[in-house]
Amino acid sequence: MRVIQCFRAPLGGLFRHVADLARGLEERGHEVGILCDAGEYGALEAERLAALGGVCTLGLRRTAMARAPVPGDVATISVLRRWIGRDRIGIVHGHGAKGGACARLAGRLAGAATVYTPHGGSLHYTGRTASGMVYLALERMLRGAADAVVFESAFARATYETTIGAAPPRSRIIHNGVGEAELEPVRPAPDAADLVFIGELRALKGPFVLLQALERLADQGRPLSLVIVGRGPEEAALRAAVPAGLASGVTFVPPMPARQAFARARVMVAPSLAESLPYIVLEAGAAGVPMVATRAGGIAEIFGPQAGELVPPGDPAGLAAAILAAVADPAGAERRARVLRARIAAEFSLARMIDAVAETYREVAAAAPACRVGGRFG
Repeated sequence: MRVIQCFRAPLGGLFRHVADLARGLEERGHEVGILCDAGEYGALEAERLAALGGVCTLGLRRTAMARAPVPGDVATISVLRRWIGRDRIGIVHGHGAKGGACARLAGRLAGAATVYTPHGGSLHYTGRTASGMVYLALERMLRGAADAVVFESAFARATYETTIGAAPPRSRIIHNGVGEAELEPVRPAPDAADLVFIGELRALKGPFVLLQALERLADQGRPLSLVIVGRGPEEAALRAAVPAGLASGVTFVPPMPARQAFARARVMVAPSLAESLPYIVLEAGAAGVPMVATRAGGIAEIFGPQAGELVPPGDPAGLAAAILAAVADPAGAERRARVLRARIAAEFSLARMIDAVAETYREVAAAAPACRVGGRFG
C-alpha cells in the first residue's frame, strides 16, 4: 500500500506515534510519505524529522499548517491533493485535529481512502466555549469524510461518540505500543532530583497543578526538587508561576530523549488534565520508572488493575498526597512500577499496534468504492 501520514507539529506523543507507524509500515513492505508543518520546532525535532524522512520511500514534505483553522488550510489541502494524485496514493491517514481535517478533505477530493486518529485534539474541547463549539462543529461536518477512525483508547472512542457522533463502521481501538528495547529498566542518576515532569509546557498537561502540589508539600515541611523537561506555549507563564520558596529546587531543561529524562529523577509525575493515551506514561511504565499520574483520558487503561492509584485531574491536594506517598516509600513505588512494566510488556506491543493499523488500511481499501479510489491500492 501507498500511505501518506499527515499531521501538524513534530512534537510529543503524536509525532512518536507517526514515526513508529511509518517505520513499521516501511519494514512491512508498504510505501509511506509524511506531510507536516514547515515551522521551526527545535534541534531535537529537526533531527528526528530528518531521520524519519530518510526512512520514508515517498519522502517527507513540509508546508505551512497553523494550529487553528485559517484560510491557508486551502493551500495545504491542495498540496496534499496533488501529491495523492501524482503518486497514486491509496490511503491518507490524518493525525490530530489539523492533520485529520486536511487528510480527510484532500483524500475525499482526490479519491483516496481516509483514516483519522484524533490523538486527543478536538476531543479535549467541550461545547461550553466558543472555540470548543467551532472545533466540535467542524468535527461533526467531517465525520462522514473518514472511512475509519483509529482511537488510541476506549476513552477517546467514548468521547468521540458522545460529542461528535457514531464512528465509521471499520473504526477500532488500537492502543499505542512500545518496542522491546524500551522495556529495559532505567535507573535514576546519582544526582537525580526527587521528581521529573516531561511534556509540552501548557496548562492541559498539568504543570501548574504540579507546582501547586509542591507548594503544599513545602508548606508541610516536605520540600522536593523538580526537573521540568520540555518547551511549549506557556513556558514563560510556568516559570513565573514557580513560588519563590521553590525556585531553587525547580529546574527547567529543554526537550531530550525520554529515557534520558527519566534518569533525571526518582519519580516521574504526569499531572495531565486531559489526555488520550499518552506515550510518556507508556514509556515510563515500560522503563520501570516509579510514577504518579492522574486519571486523565486513557491513562487508567494503561494502569489496569492499578488504576485505583491514579489522582483526579486538577486536584493539587490529591497530587501532593500521592507524590509524598511515592517519595516516602521508594520500595513500594518500585514494586508497583515493576507490576506496571510487566503489564505494558504483555498488553502494549509496538508490533501489535502497527499490524492492527495496517489491517485497518486493508479493510478500508477493500471496502472503498472503485469509482472513488480508482485502483490506487495496487
